[in-house]
Amino acid sequence: MTKILVDDVEVDVPPHYTLLQAAEAAGAEVPRFCFHERLSIAGNCRMCLVEVKGGPPKPQASCAMNVRDVRGGPDGSLPQIFTKSPMVKKAREGVMEFLLINHPLDCPICDQGGECDLQDQAMAYGVDSTRYQENKRAVEDKYIGPLVKTVMTRCIHCTRCVRFTTEVAGITELGLIGRGEDAEITTYLEKAMTSEMQGNVIDLCPVGALTSRPYEFNARPWELTKTESIDVMDALGSAIRVDTRGREVMRVMPRINEAVNEEWISDKTRFIWDGLKTQRLDRPYLRENGALRPASWAEAFSAIAAKVKAAKPERIGALAGQLAGVEEMFALKALMTALGSANLDCRYPGSPLHPKNGRASYLFNATIAGIEEADSILLIGTNPRKEAAVLNARIRKRYLKGGVKIALIGEQADLSYPHAYLGAGPDSLAALLKEPKDEGAKKPMIILGQGALNRADGAAILAMAAQLAEKQGVIAEGWNGFCVLHTEAALVGALDLGFVPGEGGLDTAGMLAPGALDVLFNLGADEVEIPAGAFVIYQGTHGDKGAHRADVILPGAAYTEKSATYVNTEGRVQMTNRAGFPPGDAREDWAILRALSAQLGQTLPYDSLAQLRAALYTAHPHFAGLDTIAPGAGESIVALAKGKAKADKAAFQNAVPAFHLTNAIARASKIMAECAALAAGQGQVAAE
Repeated sequence: MTKILVDDVEVDVPPHYTLLQAAEAAGAEVPRFCFHERLSIAGNCRMCLVEVKGGPPKPQASCAMNVRDVRGGPDGSLPQIFTKSPMVKKAREGVMEFLLINHPLDCPICDQGGECDLQDQAMAYGVDSTRYQENKRAVEDKYIGPLVKTVMTRCIHCTRCVRFTTEVAGITELGLIGRGEDAEITTYLEKAMTSEMQGNVIDLCPVGALTSRPYEFNARPWELTKTESIDVMDALGSAIRVDTRGREVMRVMPRINEAVNEEWISDKTRFIWDGLKTQRLDRPYLRENGALRPASWAEAFSAIAAKVKAAKPERIGALAGQLAGVEEMFALKALMTALGSANLDCRYPGSPLHPKNGRASYLFNATIAGIEEADSILLIGTNPRKEAAVLNARIRKRYLKGGVKIALIGEQADLSYPHAYLGAGPDSLAALLKEPKDEGAKKPMIILGQGALNRADGAAILAMAAQLAEKQGVIAEGWNGFCVLHTEAALVGALDLGFVPGEGGLDTAGMLAPGALDVLFNLGADEVEIPAGAFVIYQGTHGDKGAHRADVILPGAAYTEKSATYVNTEGRVQMTNRAGFPPGDAREDWAILRALSAQLGQTLPYDSLAQLRAALYTAHPHFAGLDTIAPGAGESIVALAKGKAKADKAAFQNAVPAFHLTNAIARASKIMAECAALAAGQGQVAAE
């Protein structure tokens, strides 16, 4: 540690700290535009100037000078910097004057207005007039895709966007060309960016040069009600903020959560909001003479009751989809138990994941933040760039630190970082089992994707991965690198609940077999084909595949319209907060099931969400620990390794072929449809 005086305040900081960080540690405010804690240092904007005592007779850029570079006095006095001296004040005013030479006076029509760093700092550090009379420079706007709007005349060349796309997103499509007055940020080939995280440049841009194209001219920040919540578009549970105006979601923004998403979110998380407004189910529907018609809740419940009471318990089943919250799955499981049925499941056909194997058998045990500790990473049957874009950025961050080996078995893909390609399927995994242990890896990690598990030989693949983990020392004291990467927000919570077939019950494949059931409760499962024959009760939010097959539709609430518990891929318990209300006659899912249970003569024993959660926490105490992880036991992985099953030779297929269209909300989004079409076109061009 090194002692330094900041405005006569003594602080003790690490020697590698920049002067800017040291000033912040001392409580001093230092303005900046180009500096960002998660990006490399550029030193472009010069707004963070400070005075260094005993240094050169000019202000210094505090972001580009370390504490160890500042010397103390010859009498042994501490190094000293000033952030409020007359020299600094004059320097900052001069820098601000330069930045505003060409900046247009369009704050009233700029989407950044009200949350603009340049506005705020011009008020705090600028002057009330300018000495420049020349015409302002204009720069042509660039097309960089359907998500980010550019007004490049506003750009101050901080290069945050360039550094983000290059360092974090791992694409080299954005850069700064030209010099001096001719400098400008552009995509080199004037094409749309291909990153699944490009929307983060909107947050990073300190001015209005890069703003949200779908949000263009929609609202001002002071009009919006801001609700902290979590994302369910993948299984990471990224921290988000949902901004609403009235009942309408206007935008989704990231929140900082160092353990999960740092401060990044994927484009699907950010731009999904228009899908919450379209193709919504806002009233019950009943199928008569082959066509769905609007119905009342009483009519819908009566039709369901008649079918359920006429069916034998073993001919009734329930499926849970990828966006279902823990509360509604708990209520549905209790209802199925009361009806005497053991037919319930939350998994894809063929998935070997099961609570009986122990919690460690289906968790990302090393945790998302633990990726930064791994020194060897093996990806099996997964493309994390499409399945969990923010987690993929964490792997890239680990790669940039150096000292890590990354390998892939499965579909070859551009993961945004170099990796060794070991093969396409189980044969390559079997060959790896014959290799000697890598003695150089102290914290090896295996990331097992759903593409390797959601198949007929999924149990064999899981056993082989466990055997490899045991052989390579993936599980050791203080380290469990056996990681299952999920793609669905609901699955870990469902497995924790035991939402799997009871004794003698049918699994997903069994329930989907023709003629297997008379009645099927479908809680938002839109990714499976339900054969004709069964009477299907669909409870969900959108008119997607599940609603098309339904005989009765019960309109539910989306994740922004209810308080619901989710468990992310690492086993972290999280909760959404209600940012708005469901449309029309739609209701919260647990409340629908509670009302339906009374109609069926099996009334569930809770009349409020608080009572339901009390019952949930009694049955499964770990759900009460919000933002905590109840770790699984490594011994269960060792037990899995003893499983014997034969794997076939078919290559692994990634679970997410189209990043933008993975669930009902995404498929209802015009923004996501445009992005998916663009991505498909780029893929075709690349293939040619």
